[in-house]
Amino acid sequence: MRQYELMCVFQPDLDETALNGMIEKIKGWVAERGGSIEKVDVWGRRKLAYPIRKKNEGQYVLFNLKLAPSATAELERNLRYQEAVMRHLLTLNG
Repeated sequence: MRQYELMCVFQPDLDETALNGMIEKIKGWVAERGGSIEKVDVWGRRKLAYPIRKKNEGQYVLFNLKLAPSATAELERNLRYQEAVMRHLLTLNG
């Protein structure tokens, strides 16, 4: 298991229930692969550096997680196909 940071930028028009649903879905994907979420830090709505899908804002969420290196590709594939996720970045921490 390695320590990772996952930053997700979600659609700005998601309500709190939908955002929490996406966070729970990501937690479920990590748990399915034998990983664990150490911390979830919701940064809230922030202005983007450049427009994405004609949106100027996004809702930022930072996940600190432990996951096997072989499971990262599957997690990123799942994130790529979610309409609510505008951008994501998974980096090795430490």
